[in-house]
Amino acid sequence: MSLCGLLRTGLDTNPDEFALIFTDTRATWRTLDDLSDRLAVSLLGLGLSPGDRVASLMPNRPALIVHYLACFKAGLVATPLNYRYMAPEIDHALAVSEARALLAHVDREEDLAASQLVRRLPLGTISYGSKQGAGSMFDEMVEANASCSPPPPPSPAAPAVIFFTSGSTGRPKGVTHTHETLGWMFATVAAALAFSSADVLVAGGSLSHAGGVWSSFGALSVGARVIVAQTFGPDELLPLLREHRPTVLGMITPTLFGLIRDPGARRDDFASLRLGEAGGDTVPAEVQREFTALTGFAMQESYGMTETGPLTVSPASGRIKGGSVGQVAPGVSLSIRNDDDEDLPVGRKGTLWIKTPAATVGYWDDPGATEAVFRDGWLNSGDVMRVDDEGYFFFGGRRKQIIVHDGSNISPQEVESALLEHPSVALAGVIGIRDHVHGENVRAYITCTEGTERPASQELIQFARARVGYKAPEEIVVLDKMPLTTSGKVNRKHLKRMAEANLASGANR
Repeated sequence: MSLCGLLRTGLDTNPDEFALIFTDTRATWRTLDDLSDRLAVSLLGLGLSPGDRVASLMPNRPALIVHYLACFKAGLVATPLNYRYMAPEIDHALAVSEARALLAHVDREEDLAASQLVRRLPLGTISYGSKQGAGSMFDEMVEANASCSPPPPPSPAAPAVIFFTSGSTGRPKGVTHTHETLGWMFATVAAALAFSSADVLVAGGSLSHAGGVWSSFGALSVGARVIVAQTFGPDELLPLLREHRPTVLGMITPTLFGLIRDPGARRDDFASLRLGEAGGDTVPAEVQREFTALTGFAMQESYGMTETGPLTVSPASGRIKGGSVGQVAPGVSLSIRNDDDEDLPVGRKGTLWIKTPAATVGYWDDPGATEAVFRDGWLNSGDVMRVDDEGYFFFGGRRKQIIVHDGSNISPQEVESALLEHPSVALAGVIGIRDHVHGENVRAYITCTEGTERPASQELIQFARARVGYKAPEEIVVLDKMPLTTSGKVNRKHLKRMAEANLASGANR
């Protein structure tokens, strides 16, 4: 799939029909194409050149889709940042990507002012959401009369996007996709979910995350209409379902939980859907049962990675098997292996290895990390999986230590570092505790510095929140002695086993 020609189906069939819907804003295929052309030319007019990285710190807005399309057309590398990033995370992403400009919502001005690198960006900040302030304005750039057309399409091997994710070392890595691999990713999701021009998609996830990008652009690529949700709570999603009668609802598990348990939700709200699809984490059986009881059909689960795009999904017109993340997606090859790299038989749990034309070409400016996950063209997911005799896959947990809370990845090491800044904390170990609403909650175990008073849990939580924001722990447990590995590091596996054992016995530790 050509990223520069991604709108072609909609332009050829219904150019003046709506392609995007957002609150009181509508954009036709023709408008979307024109605005992205104008922005592409304006971005190059700032002094950017093909191959340059352009970061974005934006909430869900149609402008973000226009921005991505413009970057594709201009040969620039879109570099979305999690909108919840705080100043240190913004600086890390800017440093890794060496972005030359940043598109940012005006509401984040305070964090941008606290950043060390934003003020040093060679081409500054493109502000969105206000007519005031210094620097280039997004609205002015898309309204400008383009004096020329965007350049010819880039090479398929040219980088198109850098998605930041958290790795097991705790430092976010830049997952790099080219025009070719991203095109395969969009084509894969379109085929896996059987998207057509008759579909209307509500993507209940962030357009700054890979999953939100691949579902939205996979739909647009076949001429389907996309409804951009500003937030993901039932107060917004239920009115969208009632007014626009979508055919496909894409959700992450935490937002799905809130939607189906809203007292105002009723079966007719979901009557237009041919498909409800959940990803980002396993859907608990209880939530699946409640969804089916409310809607009359099963929510299908899927599995994918930022590095690869969608990998498994239940057949669009076939059986949805409870607890399964579905069958292998079109164009994808999967292998479940033991620690000796041997394929395992049906029913055995092992590490999932992946081969797909949508696989990342590597981590930006990090050949060591790239080499660590690839072997003979296969990518090691680091996740545990099993497959049954009907080809349905079942997720068995993450070998990595990353905590997934409300669809966002949280590094234990980062939270531990924040807690260790407190004078009363001697050691800290952070793990994820399974939660039906949020996927995983953050729990911190600490030991106290000798001679200091034991700090109140809420004080420590607020202390961490001031440093890492939403990643701060929800609960803190004080230990007399921290379990350590033979090399003297905090033994998170032991903490995890201890938490699970106490949970089984009814203790809250």
